[in-house]
Amino acid sequence: MQVNLQRIKSDILALAEIGRNQTDHGIYRMAFTDADMEGKRWLKSQIEDAGLPYRIDGAANVSTKIQGTEDGPEIMVGSHIDTVPCAGALDGTLGVIVGLECLRCISDAKISLKRTIELVAFSDEEGRFGGMFGSQSICGEINPEMLATMTDMNGVKLEDELRRHGLDPLDALDAARDPHSIGEYLELHIEQGPVLDRMGKSVGIVDEITGLFTWSVRFKGEANHAGTTPMEMRNDAFMGLADFAHEIPRILDENGSDRSRATIGKAQILPGATNTVPGLVEFSLDVRDTSDQVLEELATAFRKALSAIARRRSLIFEFQQKSFIAPVHCSKTMIESLQRQSDVLGLESNLMPSGAAHDAQIMGRMVPVGMIFVPSKGGQSHSPSEWTAWTDIEAGANLMLNTLIQLAS
Repeated sequence: MQVNLQRIKSDILALAEIGRNQTDHGIYRMAFTDADMEGKRWLKSQIEDAGLPYRIDGAANVSTKIQGTEDGPEIMVGSHIDTVPCAGALDGTLGVIVGLECLRCISDAKISLKRTIELVAFSDEEGRFGGMFGSQSICGEINPEMLATMTDMNGVKLEDELRRHGLDPLDALDAARDPHSIGEYLELHIEQGPVLDRMGKSVGIVDEITGLFTWSVRFKGEANHAGTTPMEMRNDAFMGLADFAHEIPRILDENGSDRSRATIGKAQILPGATNTVPGLVEFSLDVRDTSDQVLEELATAFRKALSAIARRRSLIFEFQQKSFIAPVHCSKTMIESLQRQSDVLGLESNLMPSGAAHDAQIMGRMVPVGMIFVPSKGGQSHSPSEWTAWTDIEAGANLMLNTLIQLAS
């Protein structure tokens, strides 16, 4: 079977206008903003126009399904339609729209399947409130304390945003599913990196989804006059950061793998005056790998390096772990099914890891998961420049459609 590419195009372009900023051309549909809720209403209308059942649960996850002829665990597909600030049109959105198109195709063709297929558009995958709220709710990982304390970077409470839209925060607890009711979870997503684009391949099949930890790190030294303090008498906090930045490649070489990544993405130098030796540096450290053991070894190596630099520079070193997400291995059965269908469709696929976290990572704690990647032009994502060729979108969508039919038959 083949998807209707024109319907996919129309849906992508229509949803991209919800939350669009006409000045920078970015999309601002952050979780539980007015634009996000408008996007959910748009999705509801598309589901109903297709003659499919509509449902929204207590975590504001939007879903629909094609009912199978037999009882048993369903196949779930999904992604998200919330965005980061100044986003592109495809991150998350593509997986939801392609999932909907697959259900429309099956419904239009009046194919009778043994197993139920459900599409879910998860809430807040981009982590406005510090997690992946929608998929965590479905997996039963949300509790009342979290609902009462989760806030965004501006201090806005999740529970207040839910109430603002007429939702009871405690209803999110009822979104949890019985793990035995879901047999597999499948997600299509843009790669958000340059690998497939450079290889010239239309689809990627994900074997592992990276785990990560993020730290907030501080070097405390002594602020002093830049002109009167000799170099050898300084306790320069910034020099500690500079030393550490140069240590990262060595640590990855010695303790990491070819799938390891480490990034200092944010730094603040205080007092921040041109004529003052920095007395305090605060910075972030984001570390990723697809192996639990490698992540543990990297954490140990980074702590040792930071401690050694602090001793050498007469600094105080502190750190706080801000988040940890365990890596997930995709189901071998799902990988093999995707590879078989890729061969049938004549698609040259690439087996590869995901370096970004996805709802599939949360779902993978509860059920077997699979992921399809399509190329990102120039590897760009989380910006208005994000794009994928229509032919690649069509290839990935056809792979998902035919794999779903094969799994559900």
